[in-house]
Amino acid sequence: MEQKQYRCALCKAKAPPSERRPASLFSNILQRHFSVDVKESSILCNKCRHKCRKVKEAAIKKAVLSKKVVKDDLDDDPTFASPKRAKRTTVSSPPSVPLPISSSSQSHGYCFVCKKPGPKLISVSHHARLLVFIRREVIIPSGARCCASHLQNGKMNDEAMHRIKTSDSTTLNKTTILSLIKDLREKAYHRSRLDFDDESSMDDVEYNVLTGFDRQEFNDIVSSLSSINTSRNRSKRTCVAILLMKLRSALSNKMLAVLFSMTKFQVRRAIVSTRTAMMRDFVPNNLGFKHITREEVIQNHTRQLAKDLLTNDITSDPAILVLDGTYVYIQKSSNFSFSRRSYSMHKHRPLVKPMIVVTTSGYIVSVLGPYLADSKNNDASILKHMIHHNAEELRNWLQEDDVFVVDRGFRDAQDVLEDIGIRMEMPAFMKRGTKQMPTLDSNLSRIVTKVRWIVEAANGRLKQWQYLAKTLPNSQIPFIGDYVRIVAALCNKYRPPLSVSSEEDQELAAKMLHLSQRVNTLQERVENEGLDRRGLIWKTVDAADVAPDFPLYTENDLRQLTLGIYQLRMAQFYSQEHFDIDGGFDILVSDGVPGLVSAKIQSRHVSAKQYKCWIGYNDGVVNGWYCKCKAGTRVVGMCGHISCIVWYLSYGRHQESVKGVRNWTTELEDASDIPEVIDDSDSSDDDDNIVTEE
Repeated sequence: MEQKQYRCALCKAKAPPSERRPASLFSNILQRHFSVDVKESSILCNKCRHKCRKVKEAAIKKAVLSKKVVKDDLDDDPTFASPKRAKRTTVSSPPSVPLPISSSSQSHGYCFVCKKPGPKLISVSHHARLLVFIRREVIIPSGARCCASHLQNGKMNDEAMHRIKTSDSTTLNKTTILSLIKDLREKAYHRSRLDFDDESSMDDVEYNVLTGFDRQEFNDIVSSLSSINTSRNRSKRTCVAILLMKLRSALSNKMLAVLFSMTKFQVRRAIVSTRTAMMRDFVPNNLGFKHITREEVIQNHTRQLAKDLLTNDITSDPAILVLDGTYVYIQKSSNFSFSRRSYSMHKHRPLVKPMIVVTTSGYIVSVLGPYLADSKNNDASILKHMIHHNAEELRNWLQEDDVFVVDRGFRDAQDVLEDIGIRMEMPAFMKRGTKQMPTLDSNLSRIVTKVRWIVEAANGRLKQWQYLAKTLPNSQIPFIGDYVRIVAALCNKYRPPLSVSSEEDQELAAKMLHLSQRVNTLQERVENEGLDRRGLIWKTVDAADVAPDFPLYTENDLRQLTLGIYQLRMAQFYSQEHFDIDGGFDILVSDGVPGLVSAKIQSRHVSAKQYKCWIGYNDGVVNGWYCKCKAGTRVVGMCGHISCIVWYLSYGRHQESVKGVRNWTTELEDASDIPEVIDDSDSSDDDDNIVTEE
């Protein structure tokens, strides 16, 4: 077989492989000046190539001097070339043009920023070089290298940009200029409406509104993720911003695609990449029983009030954890088996249940699940499952005499916890056949709820991320646990504690423990003297007529009586319902007994039910209270009905104006407001009542 010979199209000499160049780059020159027809496979040797270049430069120089444009040069320029010719010919690079634009050096041996020599230098990517030109108007030649410390997430950091050693001008050829124009056009066309790549484009407030974190916290989240790769369509910062905005605002992928100038499928891939990276790089360091020790929980995340209330008679220093299940709602499924098992009879809708474990300061130790929602997956069954399967090595983490604070739904798991030495603290139950809880049980329940409220606040903090508060599509069920854990880990890392120890904790705990052993003397007086059966003259509260000597209290004094802010807040809500049109306080009271005020408070749940309350006072202080509601016998704090009367008589009626919750009833139509229609027609007139059938 004859070996193919590569000969120069101009001099016909054999060209070695190192000197072969395509003759098509100078096709016009060869045809016009040397009458040589050029084929696609034609080549030029090194000597003939320089010869053609000199001829071409001379022609261009002559055209410039004569202020004429050579047609051959216009044909070579892709701006003026015809589409057909542009497809079959390669655009040649014209001579270099000096421009008054700063540029850096192009050496491979030293850094163009700090001039430090190699060998550990990194070539700057095309995207990073373009961003430097946009922000600082400095051209970095292709192939230029710098130290790795000058790059952050694939881009030049601000300090390095200002340290670049530049010259006053640069020399560019036509191909480079056209490429730069094309890149700038694409950058302007595809620029997203939200630009997280440029840190200076938004301030901390805008970062907080969009992602829930300020700029420094956002940068810290991005730097902690090492398994997200920057692509041509989106950077690492954009990926993180998309996921955080998805979780915070529950925006659809279509809406996010519009905001970031991406397609819906690109947004979906960005969310998947970020979720996977967060579960691998971020969540294990900020959530789970393995990320924090038992000693750290006791020393740094346990409130002193909880220690004094729940471990007063224990010499050891146990860990106190508060457990509760939260809900994430899902769509109704067409799979009937799954539909039955995910339907909650408590909420009357399909959902899944993550189990939240928090400390008494609100720090989320772990999120387990999510679990199904049927009767076989109640809170007690979930806790048994956690203990039996040793989820996250929970049994190795716990020690004997540790305390679990739970609600009444965990009652069936008490035996399991006692077997491993864990003490369960739970509100008391009302005995069957009774209508009111005994004073001692009601007092102990108040002590438990004083500690247990923190898990409800933690669940509320999670639901502030709107994606977890909305009804999720069933396609997202496999990832609900990941999203809840990501939000919980972010809250642990960047949110302040929900509750912290204070100087008043020991005094408050001692007061509550002392009151918990007392009986309700006013209840005994009401029952013994028959005050609940005595006929009283009920009338509207008037500052001059009813209990004019009732003690005066400040808001701080009222907090000392209620032992918390919840009942004080409920007092204002209860009182709001009893304000009449003229601003009067329309509560029926009777002060027929000296030093005792009796009142009726409307139930907030049942319209036909009212609760009778008695409040005793003497020597400028309130010294007793009793209410007919289920928890009205307690003396550790007071119920909302009692606090409503005390708040108004001691504080509210002495204020010039009281802020309340607006009643929106007047803004809506009421179908029950139908006037009675009186039919005065003569029933003997049968002609008006005849129905004709056709």
